[in-house]
Amino acid sequence: MVLLSKKLKAFQVQFNDSNKTYRSGDKVSGKIVVEVSEATKVSAMRVVGIGKAMVEYPKGKQRCREEVEYLKYEDVAHLDSQMTDSDGSVTLMPGHTHEYMFGFELPQQGRLVSSYKGKFGHVQYYVKAVMERPSQPALECKRAFEVEEHLDINTPELMTPATGAKEKKLTCIFIPDGSVSIQARIDRKGYCEGEDICINAKFENLCSRIVVPKAAIIAKHIYHANGRTKVFSEKLCAVRGDHVISGMCDVWQGKSLRVPKIKPTILGCNLIHVDYTLMIYIHVPGSDKLTLELPLVIGNVPFTGFGSRTNSMSSEAGSSVSSDSWVSTGMPSPPPSYSEMPREVRISSLTPLLDDYDEDDCPIFMRPPPAYSEVEEENRGDDPVLQTC
Repeated sequence: MVLLSKKLKAFQVQFNDSNKTYRSGDKVSGKIVVEVSEATKVSAMRVVGIGKAMVEYPKGKQRCREEVEYLKYEDVAHLDSQMTDSDGSVTLMPGHTHEYMFGFELPQQGRLVSSYKGKFGHVQYYVKAVMERPSQPALECKRAFEVEEHLDINTPELMTPATGAKEKKLTCIFIPDGSVSIQARIDRKGYCEGEDICINAKFENLCSRIVVPKAAIIAKHIYHANGRTKVFSEKLCAVRGDHVISGMCDVWQGKSLRVPKIKPTILGCNLIHVDYTLMIYIHVPGSDKLTLELPLVIGNVPFTGFGSRTNSMSSEAGSSVSSDSWVSTGMPSPPPSYSEMPREVRISSLTPLLDDYDEDDCPIFMRPPPAYSEVEEENRGDDPVLQTC
């Protein structure tokens, strides 16, 4: 909208389908509605379609700012049944609603970027109307529309499983204090809003502390401007397992984490990137958490199940995980049930439970903890697999 003068009662852009989300190749059409309270002379009504990415954030005393244009359309709109004056202008009379029609096609696939609004930047598309008047300043109004690019997760690359393993060795006052480790697998890398990510993982605790296994979907927003980079990460949703005491393991067999309502992964933008990861981690009291990140791509074309026969078979196997499945993925078999341990062993091995906090990983101890240091190692494919607890 625009701050109206006394001559204008209405001046706005209206789309034919105001709730539509557009994609490459779609037609954007609508009208510019004008109502006047007295005779108003209009020399031209220009229509401009604009799409651009913009990043702006402070850096010390300076401000980093950069823009990239993805859409630029410009035309002159005309009234269908309105006589023009000798100079080509049109006189709008009160008591009528005047409508200037417009329409244009968006560029084809690969030339646009999905709409986005973040902390330090945005990708925005809008239609702007410029009313030019003789001997008077031009008036403007604009209205934004949403663009969401087609991102199909049913591709061979996104249908392949994602796996990983990681280990952290701990020390207590320079004395070795064992280690913790993660081995994890998900059936594919591509997901859509509302789908469940089934996590198969093993968490092993060979240190003297009580640890907690967790998993979360992390969004990483990366902004580029003037040769500098700004990164902002946020946790979208999470799931946690049970406390794991010293010398024990916890096995997740298809533990579910649902993808919340989020924007698809942003690809192809020079200034803004939005990446998603599944972070699987172990909270360790008095230490940095051990984290393992598996790549995720969030799309808008749901999983069909027909993208890959191999992946389909592996997905079926993952949904009915048994102890043998850990062998096929290079993971040890799950540990014995805690209830099978002798009662005297269970009582003697228990230590006070610790409350954990994700924000700063600073648990509440029943007595002051010793100083810890740790060395982080990543388990590569040729490294020996940890033995079963």
